[in-house]
Amino acid sequence: MLKRKIYDDLLKWKQKGGKTALLIDGARRVGKSYIAAAFAEREYKSHVIIDFGNAPQDILDLFTNDSADLDLFFAKLGAYYSTVLYKRESLIVFDEVQQFPRARQLIKYLVADGRFDYLETGSLIRLKKNTENIIIPSEEEHIELFPLDFEEFLWAMGDEATAPLIRKCFEAKQPLGQALHRKIMNDFRHYMLVGGKNFAAADEAKRQILQLYRADVSKFAAGYEEKVYAVFDGIPGQLSKKEKKYTLASINKNARFRAYEDSFIWLNEAMIVNACFNATDPNVGLAISADHATQKCYMADTGLLVTQTFMDGAFTDNELYKAILFDKLDINEGMIMENIVAQMLRRNGHRLYFYSRSDPDHRENHMEIDFLIAENKKISPVEVKSGNYRSHASLDKFRKKFSRKLGTSYILYTKDVMEKDGILHLPLYMAMFL
Repeated sequence: MLKRKIYDDLLKWKQKGGKTALLIDGARRVGKSYIAAAFAEREYKSHVIIDFGNAPQDILDLFTNDSADLDLFFAKLGAYYSTVLYKRESLIVFDEVQQFPRARQLIKYLVADGRFDYLETGSLIRLKKNTENIIIPSEEEHIELFPLDFEEFLWAMGDEATAPLIRKCFEAKQPLGQALHRKIMNDFRHYMLVGGKNFAAADEAKRQILQLYRADVSKFAAGYEEKVYAVFDGIPGQLSKKEKKYTLASINKNARFRAYEDSFIWLNEAMIVNACFNATDPNVGLAISADHATQKCYMADTGLLVTQTFMDGAFTDNELYKAILFDKLDINEGMIMENIVAQMLRRNGHRLYFYSRSDPDHRENHMEIDFLIAENKKISPVEVKSGNYRSHASLDKFRKKFSRKLGTSYILYTKDVMEKDGILHLPLYMAMFL
């Protein structure tokens, strides 16, 4: 079984004894169905998994016509799946529940009945189209499943010793040493590409996921799908620029944010992208001062970004794979590194913010900070740099301007742990602990 951290959360939910249903929300192909099936198999005496992406009409009719009589409902459900359901010892899984909202609305009554536990999985679950004409049950808890984090990736590679050591060095602000750091960075580059050793097979799988995303857009963003496509297809180009704020003029010189706002919201709610907003005045808080019209748009999965960048070419033409593996990143270095940091911060529960101020008349006020995170009621700036960077002028200006609100200042880069000039320098892979 592929070890995922969410499994512990599922166990904690099970201990509540059926007081709520649990909905696992996540993007396509992050492992929702896999973890639900593994949990059902290991933790319950029996289980039924209903895949609403491919459910037979008899099952859909059961939800529509027989849900008022739960004794009959459960008798037919158990018979159809040839499964005996045991009171308080069986789990019923509604897989891809967004495909059949009627089942989700029924959760209220199923939980109140109390016989069994209910686990739901869904993609695009927050989209209005998937919640129209139903009452969202208050008896439903939500939990998000993200792509594998670096520690889970190491587990999948059979390594359960490295992540605890990284954490120990992070907490002690202690270097790992050149040899160990080099080994971990090699593993981290593999993680960014999401593929172990067979990169060709991984690339093909990622191409399929990107095509699924496009199919979802045509199905669930009807009426403005062309604008969603335009924003989505423009992400690599936007992130490859020095200033990575999404510039609509690159789509159309007359484009205005108001016309495209729904497209950005759609991609964010579908968990395809991680939106990062400009916090114009960190003194008053990040969310309060967020300018949603000024945002950076990172891919939720960095491996998909790498494939999307070369979507029109063959795998063997993808120079990013070679550059990342051999530490030869150049023009796209900032794009990949910032995207993976955004992915890791989002996985840790942070909403993403950055700071940008342009003042052509007073250059001392011009600054750009990649990320801002809240730590212990303070604001911590996070800059992502290459290993050979020479200065951090924006970070110095920010630290001076917001000194009263300042927490720890971080630079994430490709080298080992170092403290210098009051700034904590960390290797990229330690972003998983911020």
